[in-house]
Amino acid sequence: MPHLRIHEAADFLAVSTDTIRRMVDAGTLVAGEDDGGRRTVDAVSVAHHAREHLRALPDPVGRHTSARNRLVGIVTEVVADTVMAQVELQCGPFRVVSLLSAEAVREMGLEPGVVAVAVIKSTQVVIETPDGRA
Repeated sequence: MPHLRIHEAADFLAVSTDTIRRMVDAGTLVAGEDDGGRRTVDAVSVAHHAREHLRALPDPVGRHTSARNRLVGIVTEVVADTVMAQVELQCGPFRVVSLLSAEAVREMGLEPGVVAVAVIKSTQVVIETPDGRA
């Protein structure tokens, strides 16, 4: 079973390390120890918790769509010329950059501080692991 350090689990669930410890103590997450005797959290229990309890933030747009990859975020930067624009969103710990027409940016009122949704629909999504296994 893969295990995570307490701080890694906290990062994935966007909570404090103290919250992770309380969740372990309450039996919400399964704990273990690494080879050095440090407390760890079962990665599968973290994944199950995330799937069940951390669904996407409420979608401020509320549209019906076939796209399932929706990241709610806040616009942090807009760089536009007369034809095209680059919009950056901060979606939790993730930075999402989109290129779209400057006309669309103006029509949508996109500017820093605006809440928006990055909708990702792709036939190809590359998945990587930190250790480089494919």
